[in-house]
Amino acid sequence: MTNSASPLNDSPSTIESSAPANSRSWTRTATLDDATQHGLKKPEFEAVVTALGRSINMVELGICSALFSEHCSYKSTKVHLRTLPTTGPRVLVGPGENACVVDIGDNEAVVFKVESHNHPSFIEPFQGAATGVGGILRDIFTMGARPVALLNSLRFGDPSLAKSKYLLRRAVNGIGFYGNCMGIPTVGGELSFHPSFNGNCLVNAFALGIVKQDEVFLGTAAGVGNIVLYVGSKTGRDGIHGASMSSESFDDNSEAKRPTVQVGDPFQEKLLLEACLEAFKSGYVVGVQDMGAAGLTSSSFEMADRGNNGVRLHLDRVPQRETGMNPYEIMLSESQERMLFIVKAGHEGKLISIFKHWELDAVAIGEVIEGGDVELLWHGEIVSQIPAKLLTSAVPEYSWPMTAPHDVSLTAPIDLTKVVEPKDLAATWKELLASPNNCSRHAVYNQYDSTVRADTVIHPGSDAGVVRLKSDRPNQKGIAISLDCNSRFCAIDPQAGTALSLAESCRNLAATGATPIGISDCLNMPSPENPETMWQIAHSVKGLGEAARAFNIPVVSGNVSLYNQTHGQGIQPTPLLAVVGLLEDVSCAVPSQFQRDGDAIFLVGETKSDDLGGSAYLAEIHGIERGKLPSLDYALEQKTCDTIRSLSRSKLLQSCHDLSQGGLAVAFAEACFNDYTAPKGATLTLVNRQVRGDVALFSESGARFIISCSPEKADELRTVMTSAGLVIAGEGRVGGTSITIEDIATLSAAGAFQKWFGGLDEIFRD
Repeated sequence: MTNSASPLNDSPSTIESSAPANSRSWTRTATLDDATQHGLKKPEFEAVVTALGRSINMVELGICSALFSEHCSYKSTKVHLRTLPTTGPRVLVGPGENACVVDIGDNEAVVFKVESHNHPSFIEPFQGAATGVGGILRDIFTMGARPVALLNSLRFGDPSLAKSKYLLRRAVNGIGFYGNCMGIPTVGGELSFHPSFNGNCLVNAFALGIVKQDEVFLGTAAGVGNIVLYVGSKTGRDGIHGASMSSESFDDNSEAKRPTVQVGDPFQEKLLLEACLEAFKSGYVVGVQDMGAAGLTSSSFEMADRGNNGVRLHLDRVPQRETGMNPYEIMLSESQERMLFIVKAGHEGKLISIFKHWELDAVAIGEVIEGGDVELLWHGEIVSQIPAKLLTSAVPEYSWPMTAPHDVSLTAPIDLTKVVEPKDLAATWKELLASPNNCSRHAVYNQYDSTVRADTVIHPGSDAGVVRLKSDRPNQKGIAISLDCNSRFCAIDPQAGTALSLAESCRNLAATGATPIGISDCLNMPSPENPETMWQIAHSVKGLGEAARAFNIPVVSGNVSLYNQTHGQGIQPTPLLAVVGLLEDVSCAVPSQFQRDGDAIFLVGETKSDDLGGSAYLAEIHGIERGKLPSLDYALEQKTCDTIRSLSRSKLLQSCHDLSQGGLAVAFAEACFNDYTAPKGATLTLVNRQVRGDVALFSESGARFIISCSPEKADELRTVMTSAGLVIAGEGRVGGTSITIEDIATLSAAGAFQKWFGGLDEIFRD
């Protein structure tokens, strides 16, 4: 693919200029060389020409290149993704639409999805991250839902590098700007650093909305003769080739791709949101789709394919904010805040008046036709006619060669006799708490508004975000959301690492009292054309499928982001998992921090001596990123989570925090810390400890929680856990000025909090 935005331009610097209005270069016949520059493979180009029985012009080449991109077609992963469990009694709309729809009872449903905006955010972090938020919000309200929660997952390179600091600060600024202006609370997320992300950061955005089950809208072009309505902002030249750019590796010329990054306007999107929700009530909307990746191209072709119809578009009617735009640019522009509606014929005037009331463009640009072709006209002349299915559901799928990693020692058990136990475990504990990968994220989430709409029950900084669903019912429901991926685990063993990441998400939801009901995944990976990377992709999907079936949670939506590499150096595989849970009574939601001095503390679950592999302790203290990963006992995970949920529903818990990265030491300290109050002290005594001190502190064994309750309920809680067959591995009390794990290490609560709370200060300091 060239760096130019139009076949009329040879230099990236000319992208902002207007093409001559009378130029017809976009009508010329496309050559194989043109196709290669657009990122199409020779067999793909030849297959399209053969299927059409004719040559294609430059407009059609641009369309083909966008829809054949990995970002739009999933051509390298479909063969693996279709093995995932995607159905279940709660699933109303699964993969294939703009977002999923999951039943939560009482004719209500949640609509959610996670997506990547990695490449744009590396090139221009503020707008890349901001438009990632805007795009995922449109995916939600295009289904008819009102968005009620946002989360994000971020990965950056070495935090000591100026580039990493710049990317993080600007991306966080962009996320906060867009979400805050939209008035949607950001209720959680995650942030990690690793040198593998020096050349490619990851910015994944998640959104969730609420809708009545009988008011869901789909992206389909149904009803021959119905009107195609363009609504929202005008079309410009920003974002042209965005989908193709997001499907490429980076090199020294990556900065030249800045014009392919979209520019967002959250105030326009807020108007668009309210206008769309009003339009949906009219009864005249047949189908609707956001103009996201590949803009008008993807929305028109995908809607036609889903509706088994064709569409005719008069491109000269498309509202344009720049002069001299041609069909190539109009079809490939990724200007933001735009939607494509299918409206019942004869009623388009009603919809146009609604959007004009909200000061938005609304123009009838075409109609639904028979035959399955997407037909494009320019001032009455047909400039393209291609069957929708040829470039959507019929795009070829690839089964790339796979090779297991040559380094078989990656997953070999760690020989603890060769790992020197630190003499001062308290100092090591404090060092881990202060590290960028384990410290407080308040410097990030304090830039996000989590209180807007007044429905956030558990704010950022806990195991999962929780929002209230207002209703007239005595018991109001709640939705809990967790974003998780242990990239280090997945780099060592992608199958086990992905399964362990899902187990952690399930524990995060259980810690709040929620039951998981659906997964949205975002597979962030390097090039699938590398056999070792393709092996990682396939085994990550296999691990996800295995764990999803074991936990009985369907994978209902998702996204794939490939070619996250620069100069052939790929990122750690990061199959991010967004897991959504339901609380039947949101008043039972449990925070992760200790609440009152004198409360009883219990450590639930065993610490195993051979679960240190892949741990934060080995990576950050000993520089070891390998080893046999913690074992995963699905039955034990389920039993433990079910018991924790039952304790929450019985309102026996004051707090609950799962153990994951950093093990007991980090989780116990986090339970003592609160961003808004002074830290609490606590003492924990381990029962029948069989492992050495550093293993007890830093092992990342699964199925473990730190819980607290009022002293008078301690006996009842012990009885519940014992009856369930769970191990109580430690007991203690909240209170005092120190954080102590008896016979191993003690920290000053105030001193440890200061280190933990300020861990990101240097990164965010101007």
